[in-house]
Amino acid sequence: MMPSVMTESSDKETEAFVEVDPTCRYGRYPELLGTGAVKKVYRAFDQEEGIEVAWNQVKLRSFSNDPSMIDRLYSEVRLLRSLKNNNIIALYDVWLDKLHGTLNFITEVCTSGNLREYRKKHRQVSLKALKKWSKQILKGLHYLHSNDPCVIHRDLNCSNLFVNGNVGQVKIGDLGLAATVRKNHSAHSVLGTPEFMAPELYEEHYTELVDIYSFGMCLLELVTLEIPYSECDNVAKIYKKVSSGIKPQALGKVKDPEVKAFIENCLAESKVRPSAADLLRHPFFREIDDDENEDDNNDH
Repeated sequence: MMPSVMTESSDKETEAFVEVDPTCRYGRYPELLGTGAVKKVYRAFDQEEGIEVAWNQVKLRSFSNDPSMIDRLYSEVRLLRSLKNNNIIALYDVWLDKLHGTLNFITEVCTSGNLREYRKKHRQVSLKALKKWSKQILKGLHYLHSNDPCVIHRDLNCSNLFVNGNVGQVKIGDLGLAATVRKNHSAHSVLGTPEFMAPELYEEHYTELVDIYSFGMCLLELVTLEIPYSECDNVAKIYKKVSSGIKPQALGKVKDPEVKAFIENCLAESKVRPSAADLLRHPFFREIDDDENEDDNNDH
């Protein structure tokens, strides 16, 4: 049992935990931070470190008929534990609650939520700031892609990029669909968010470059404040356009030629699409390279 410093206070001043982990280190509050396809994320507190954290909870009985989904959730957690990078959400602890049929894992929490909502909230953002965000996403991808085995996110979009707005830090989260692939091999399953999926993902034969395509779509959304292919009212229409090489209408709304060319570079056919390492060296980032602080250079 973890010792804690007790103070007298009224119930109005304190918020009670609704659940604690088996070690009594982490306490969960009722406040919901977000809801994903398979999990709920709550605000929580690490009593040992004195920091707020995110308590991710998956009700396993929802997937009792789908063992592969449970395997995938476990693999996300195993994967997250091995990843240590400034631009990847950190995992602190994980446990299975057999009594309540839940898988619980504690991750770091980003103060400003996801990048999609953050960008909607702050509509006046300079191109320089967008470049700073983009470079951090690419640094996270470069870390994943240069891992051995290579980690492909496969579901990169603005709702699973997270922000610490007070310091302008962006982190990649939600690695639940990630695949690990040995060098010089390719992955073979169709998963992801249709608007952000590279054409080769549908063909079930792809490499880590699918994440670069998704990154290009993320940047397009950040620039235009429009989700790509919002002109399509169903997944079939999106698939038809993507597989025919028809770019989203939002691309035509990008006025800056340098930005448009950079996005098009990311959306190029897989055989000519640049890697994260290539893009990090791109002249697009020249103006922010000079004033980057040392923390941003910690890739590994």
